Amino acid sequence: MSGEAGRTRSRVLVVGATGRLGGSLARASLAAGHPTFALVRPHHLARPDSPHLEPLVAAGATLLEGSLEDYPSLLEAVRQVDVVICAVPTKQALEQKSLIRAIKEAGCVRRFIPAEFGLDPTKVQIGEMDYGFYEKKIEVRRLIESECIPHTYICCNFFMRYLLPSLVQPGLDSPPKDGIKIFGEGNTKGVFVKESDVAKFTICTIEDPRTLNKTLYLRPPGNVCSMNELVDLWETKINKSLKRTYVTEEQLLTEIHDAPFPLKMDLIFIYSAFVKGDHTYFEIDSSTEGTQLYPHVNYTTVNEYLDSLVQNI
Repeated sequence: MSGEAGRTRSRVLVVGATGRLGGSLARASLAAGHPTFALVRPHHLARPDSPHLEPLVAAGATLLEGSLEDYPSLLEAVRQVDVVICAVPTKQALEQKSLIRAIKEAGCVRRFIPAEFGLDPTKVQIGEMDYGFYEKKIEVRRLIESECIPHTYICCNFFMRYLLPSLVQPGLDSPPKDGIKIFGEGNTKGVFVKESDVAKFTICTIEDPRTLNKTLYLRPPGNVCSMNELVDLWETKINKSLKRTYVTEEQLLTEIHDAPFPLKMDLIFIYSAFVKGDHTYFEIDSSTEGTQLYPHVNYTTVNEYLDSLVQNI
């Protein structure tokens, strides 16, 4: 046999599959026909009917007991697969060192996708404001590359569920009804991508030689927008104008200095994206942008996402 029909699909291990993004990655992998394994902590396995595990089992994932802290279980899991995808939160980023060690020892992994799924940490221009958030990811990258682990980095910028439900109004869970803050001049563009769409693009890369040892950026047309454009779009949908208050860079920096956690981090990420332009200030070409490489992948646009918010008000 030859061609697609005769090719054995890569076996995929998802670390962090009980999280929102990890679950999306596991389901996207299964939907693409990959035998998919989820590394699951013992306390989760004790409740197979839990809301974290039930969707994975229903979709056909194989559950493997283990964790990043239990090296023997980690190595045993890695030895069963061709591709490893990690979706742990950034606060656990450095725990991926044991996973990299297991990948190196196992010697069978053809692609590792570490837990990035945000801004490109090498492009961020906010100095040391981020409390080491991006430095952890850079440290993991350095280790991957020094150990010659075959990899792909996925840089999708913001998930839609972060900040977009409030139209980038930190502290709110839904769009404001009368007035809105615009950070900076309001013309710098940020990028929002739905997690399930990030997962679909990610799975497209795992057998693609064009993305081996490269960074995949996601800047989908319709998902790259400034705060002014976002508010314009929302006002059209609700047929109402909002009073816009522009927050200067200096004012925002003062807010960041005075804000408590976790609000402080929200403001830092807003400053990074919508004042410094960290999502879009640098050029990328068609060979590194997801929608250009995989035009068949359907995704939710910002316009469509805002439609869902209108239905809830």
